[in-house]
Amino acid sequence: MTDAIRAEGLVKRFKGTTALDGVDLVARAGAVLGVLGPNGSGKTTTVRILATLLAPDGGHATVGGHDVVREPHEVRRTIGLTGQYAAVDQDLTGSQNLVLIARLLGYSRAGARARAAELLARFSLSEAADRPAKTYSGGMRRRLDLAASLVGRPSLLYLDEPTTGLDPHSRNELWEVVRGLVDDGVTVLLTTQYLEEADQLADDIAVLDHGKVISRGTPDELKARAGAQVLQVQPVHGAELERAGGIVEQVTGSEVRTAERTASASVTDPAVMPEVVRRLDDAGIAVAELNLRKPSLDEVFLALTGHPADDAPGGADGAAPAERTNA
Repeated sequence: MTDAIRAEGLVKRFKGTTALDGVDLVARAGAVLGVLGPNGSGKTTTVRILATLLAPDGGHATVGGHDVVREPHEVRRTIGLTGQYAAVDQDLTGSQNLVLIARLLGYSRAGARARAAELLARFSLSEAADRPAKTYSGGMRRRLDLAASLVGRPSLLYLDEPTTGLDPHSRNELWEVVRGLVDDGVTVLLTTQYLEEADQLADDIAVLDHGKVISRGTPDELKARAGAQVLQVQPVHGAELERAGGIVEQVTGSEVRTAERTASASVTDPAVMPEVVRRLDDAGIAVAELNLRKPSLDEVFLALTGHPADDAPGGADGAAPAERTNA
């Protein structure tokens, strides 16, 4: 595949704070590039540069073969952008929102109505088409916002933390929509704080921390670096936590972390669980909870950087996010 996005050495500073410190990214055409990182890692700043809403202080980037600094208008004709919060007009109906955007993009009146109806049907919003957007649920508003970003039929879509604040059902619905777009040939740049989301949708992942790319690869490669799964043990009696942790460490061969009366360790072979159960039983340690789960974002960052992900609003990514571009 050809590269839909190529960024090399992107640098951006805000009032003495370095938001991006030499970021390199490549998104293959027709694929999903997940940019994973906590608040303040530089995700939104990267998106804003690639959307021509910010100029980099160093490095360069091309989108669809067009330079983001020298050819911003060509880039904007190529992309759609949905920000972290729904940007639809709450007082307009779903249909009116989409017709308005279509008219701004040069559609005729009839063409705008037809495009709005097409997108409302695609996003399962036809029955709510004539209701004000303020009456929509959070998931419906996000679907409407995404539909608005697609009015101009972009070949490349930026989704900046699209499921923030959504309930699990609405999140899964949005994931299905994204999968459908990719099936239609749309290239997607997805920023997220959630490893599960990147795992579900991304073909490739770049992990950002404090304005730098600290790791890149496929979801499977990233998980392997953090441990395929995490084994958690919570003894009934808190006083037994150290002993339980020692058994987990012996069986898994991994360093054990303890927090909130729970011992956890990364494991690559789920078959260790029966052995842990046997050893705990032999030691007379009663267990309140024992489970295997996927690693969390903090655990990925701990494995990659030696420290947990920092939740740092207003830090390196403190600039206000742009909501939508579609030209």
